[in-house]
Order: sequence, then structure tokens, then C-alpha cells
Amino acid sequence: MEEQKTIAKAAGIVGGATFLSRIFGFIRDMIVAQFFGAGMATDAFFVAFRIPNLLRRLVGEGALTVSFIPIYTEYITRRPPEEGRDFVRATFSVLAVFLLVLTGLGILLAPWIVKVMAYGFSQDPEKLGLTVFLTRLMFPYIFFIGLVALAMGILNSWKHFFAPALAPVLLNLSIILCALVFYRFLAEPILSLALGVLLGGIAQLAFQLPFLRRKGYVFGFRFEPSHPGVKRIAALMAPSVLGLAVTQLNVLVSTFLASYLPEGSVSYLYYADRLLEFPMGIFAIAVATAVLPVMSEQAARKDWGNLRETLSFALRLVFFVTLPAMIGLIVLRHPILNLLFQRGAFTAHSAEMTAQALLYYSLGLAGFAGVRIIVPAFYSLQDTKTPVKIAFAALLANAILGALLMGPLQHGGLALATSLAAGINFALLVFLLRKKMGKIGLGKIVRSFFKSLGASLLMGAVALIISLQGEWQQSGVTPEKIALLGGAIVAAIAVYGVTSFFLGSEELQLVMAGVRKRFKIQKR
Repeated sequence: MEEQKTIAKAAGIVGGATFLSRIFGFIRDMIVAQFFGAGMATDAFFVAFRIPNLLRRLVGEGALTVSFIPIYTEYITRRPPEEGRDFVRATFSVLAVFLLVLTGLGILLAPWIVKVMAYGFSQDPEKLGLTVFLTRLMFPYIFFIGLVALAMGILNSWKHFFAPALAPVLLNLSIILCALVFYRFLAEPILSLALGVLLGGIAQLAFQLPFLRRKGYVFGFRFEPSHPGVKRIAALMAPSVLGLAVTQLNVLVSTFLASYLPEGSVSYLYYADRLLEFPMGIFAIAVATAVLPVMSEQAARKDWGNLRETLSFALRLVFFVTLPAMIGLIVLRHPILNLLFQRGAFTAHSAEMTAQALLYYSLGLAGFAGVRIIVPAFYSLQDTKTPVKIAFAALLANAILGALLMGPLQHGGLALATSLAAGINFALLVFLLRKKMGKIGLGKIVRSFFKSLGASLLMGAVALIISLQGEWQQSGVTPEKIALLGGAIVAAIAVYGVTSFFLGSEELQLVMAGVRKRFKIQKR
């Protein structure tokens, strides 16, 4: 029970910081939508930014973090402090050299990388050339964000979650400021966004350094690739990178196929995905970030009973908060897009096309969230191979479904294919984890899932009835629209809370206990 409270508290910290980051992210996207809309320049930028972003997830906060935390937790738990510091210095040095080489190769090979990512752009030389230039400008971002990921792994291992979760705010702020300041002064205004990305990576690294110093860590150069800890990270990272590469290939598949669809399709998928990332970041990623150090510590102690209970609790908690978010995004997608994006160059047609993508992406939110929780369970057991095998199956499903559905549903078919592939991924991971760990309380998880789903459907009906009172085709923000959408959200939360209470939701009780405890502390 104490570990459940620890997870809930850490998830609350990460979720709160991530919420702030997502708010600034929405402001960023509102500015991008207003200034640039959904067309050639935004398609080029989103593809160019996706390339270093994919590498960030592969070698940065994805594979590196999940491989580093279980090993570093062992150093913290079982070894003298100086050995831990030597391990960190060796990891930093090897990582920095690797990132420098990777950045140089990325800049050199940018034309070929872009053609792999979006071969359809080859039909438009201007679009292709702009994408290549933006890719080269933003590629150094991977160097800084890779070191940010290492800092995050160190701090999270010490149960410090706030600073790493808050750091992405600086990326969004940087992009916002650069867009506002340089938009009118550059011959190609979209370059202002690329400059913001690069400066944002530098700012995130600088922000975390003081917190590392307080823990007694200063990055020093000690190039020692033969260090036992570094070799163990490499051994874990190899299949982990492969697994994440397969997962990110789902994004590449969607981007590749979307490049053959009408202009703006890449942008519609991007804006919809950004909205989906809001509940994913606040809830699913927050819980996953909080649960990995706890499960790693339990695995290091061989405390299998509590490890199973931690996993069960994490899944129940993440479904409790993501299912209402899923239904909410589906029924309120038109009002949300109208208020956030529909202005300037982002037309009513752009909003309608993005709403189609958001509908199909939202259907997969529970699957996306479940995968985020299940995969760290394998990593805590230092098994990075099983998720790779499952990711390959999900990739194949996404590619086949995307090719079949993009004809009748256009870009919406690509979003639906991604959602269906996430569901397949989650189901297979659960099946294999049960074979590996035994019972994980699946019956309790399923009962909790359907309680949350029932409450979410009732909540969605109320939100839909309220939202239908508004006119969401006209562009522009009005007090009436804000009040109507805000009222629908408040009413939905109230209905979900009351319904969950009468259904006897244990997750609601834990969340409310945490809120009451925090309120009492603040009153003092």
C-alpha cells in the first residue's frame, strides 16, 4: 500500500509538471496553426522535426532511460556511492561521443533520410529541399536531448521527478518565443520554429544541471566504454533500441503513407496526435515514469508479489484516468479543435480533417496507455527482448491496416490503423507477461476497466448533450464558446466522479485520499 501511495504521489508530480508543459505545448500549436496553418511549410517542418524526435525516443529518453534506471538502481541499492558516480561519468562520456557522431551523420545524410521518411515529397522539389534544410538545422537537438535523458534517468532513480518532467516546458517556450520574434524577419518564416527547437534542447539541459549538482553529480569526461555498467546498458539497449525502433516505425509508416495523400494530411495527423499526447503525457507517461523505479527496486530485491501488485495497480490507475479522457476527446473533438486551432491559416476544413484523425486516434488511447505501463514491467525484469518481438507484430499489423484503410478513410484510416495496432500490441504483451510472471490480477484489472468505461460513457453522453448547444463551425473564440466547452468538461468530470463513487472505484478513493492529504498540507 505504501508503494502504491509512492507511485500515486510521483505520478501526480510528473502529471502536474507535464500538464504545465502540455498547456504551453497547446499554446505553441495554436501559434503554429494561426501563423502557418496546414500546408507545404508545416508538412516540411513536422517531417523534419519528426526525424530527430524519433532518434530522441530511440537513443535518448526511450531506450537509454529504461536501460539506465534498473542498472543504476542496483548501484544505488547495493554498491558504494563512488562506484555509482564512476558509472555515471563513464555513461555520460560514451553517450556524448556517440551523440556527436550521430548528429554529424544525420546532417550529412539528411537528403536520404528525408526521402525514406516521406518519399512522396520527392514529387515536389521545393517541399523536399525545405524539409532537408530544416532537418539539418534541427539535428543537433538530438545531442542535447540525449544528455537531458541521462539527467532524467539519474534524477528519476533518486525518486526526483519534478525537474525532468518540467524541462519540456522550456522547449515549448523556446519555440513560442522564436516564432513570435523571428516570424516576420525571416525570408522563410518556418525557420523560426526550427531555431526554437534547437535553443529549446540547450535550455532543457542547462535547466537540469543544478538539480544534478544537488545530488552530488557533475558530468565529467571519463571515456571508458569497457566499464561493466556501460556494457550492461549497451546489452540492454540493443534490443530496447530495436523494439523502440519498431514502435517508431509505426510513425514512419503513417508519415510515409500520408505523404501520398492530399496536401495537409501530415499536418492533420500531427495536430490530432498532439491533442492525444495531452492525456497520454499527464496520465499514462506520468504513471509509467513513476512506476519504473519502483518495479526496478522490487525486481532487484526479488519481491515478486509486490511487483505483481504494483503492475496491477498501475494498470488500474492508468485506465481510470485515460478512459474518460478517451471518451472526452471523441465527443468534444469539434469544440476543442475550434477553440484551440481554428483561426488564421487554420481553416474550418483543416479543423474538420483534424477531427477525423483525432476520432480514430482516440479509440486507441487505452491501448497506447496500457503499453506504456506493461513495457516497463519487462524492463524492470531486464527483459528487453520480448517487447521487441511484440512490437514487430504490431508494426506489421499497422502497415497492413494502414495500406487497407487509407483508401476509404484517407488520413483517418492511418490513425485508425495505429490505434488498432496499439490494441494488438497491448493484448500480446499482457499474454506473454502472464506466462512470465504468473497471475497479475487480471480479473481485478478487467473489473476496474469496465467500471471506468461505464462511468466514462455516461460522462460522455452528458458532455455531448451540453456541447451540441453550441455552433462550432464558425471560426473565432467567444466567451459563449469558452463557457460552453468549460461547462461540458466540468459537468463531465462531476458525472464521472459521482458515477465512479457509486460503482465503488478503489482508484477514485486513492486519488481522493491523495487530494485530501495535499489539501491538508497546504492548509497548514
